[in-house]
Amino acid sequence: MATLTAEGLNTGFLPTWCPGCGDFGIWKSLQGAFAKLGIGPDDGLVVYGVGCHGNMYDWMRMYGFPGLHGRTLPVAQGAKLANHTLPVVAVSGDGDCLGEGGNHFIHAAKRNPDITVIIHDNQVYGLTTGQASPTAKAGFKTKSTPDGATDEPVNPLALALVSGATFVARGFSGDFVGLTDLMAQAISHKGFSVLDVLQPCVTFDKIHTYQWYRQRLYKVADEGYQPTDKFKALEKALEWGDKIPVGVLYKEDKPTSEDREPALASAPLVTSPVQSAHWDDLLKEFI
Repeated sequence: MATLTAEGLNTGFLPTWCPGCGDFGIWKSLQGAFAKLGIGPDDGLVVYGVGCHGNMYDWMRMYGFPGLHGRTLPVAQGAKLANHTLPVVAVSGDGDCLGEGGNHFIHAAKRNPDITVIIHDNQVYGLTTGQASPTAKAGFKTKSTPDGATDEPVNPLALALVSGATFVARGFSGDFVGLTDLMAQAISHKGFSVLDVLQPCVTFDKIHTYQWYRQRLYKVADEGYQPTDKFKALEKALEWGDKIPVGVLYKEDKPTSEDREPALASAPLVTSPVQSAHWDDLLKEFI
């Protein structure tokens, strides 16, 4: 049997992202994480939202589903219910996940399905040429905020923590080795895993560049941080400025929504026989 490699997950088509786009680092890191975990093209599912990140569907050799804008998580949860033994990863953008899909994000975190959510966080809607996204910081000038953003930004990590996510981490697309490891940890965790990835948009964001991030990022693990206290995790999640933390901020073991579903106790639904029944008998189960 051939050894699974990250390169083996290429499709043969070359990405059309802007040269230097942070999506490249996320794409290659995700391939590296799949290879590290032994998840091959037929062994998992990646659900994509709409945005620059969603173009990864054409360049990732793995079962994938290109969803609607903001609807990655309903599709991912449906797939997980159908086959709860299948690794399911949702690849989403900051606008896709936290704007249009914000309500889905909160309630998915509350349910704790065994799904990994990777957020491409660059503070802009890149596919529609650079409007402010929900994570845009105050004062950030874009096409939709020419005088600077005035709204308070959504904090993906804090939102994930208070909503019930059981694995919360932040990575950087410019750190391939570190991001690959974080993705592998997130996918391996049993529960709702959120990995917010800071990624420069080299075309529409001239402020938050690779250099800007590298001058500020620090790894919480280097300081002996332990990701077991939710209140301390919230403090780390709210850090932003001269120092920005990356790494695993919080993790805990809790029953997943699949664990709490009696219909999944014996076997995945996808392997269960389909039994014919009369409509009246089916209605009696729910009325």
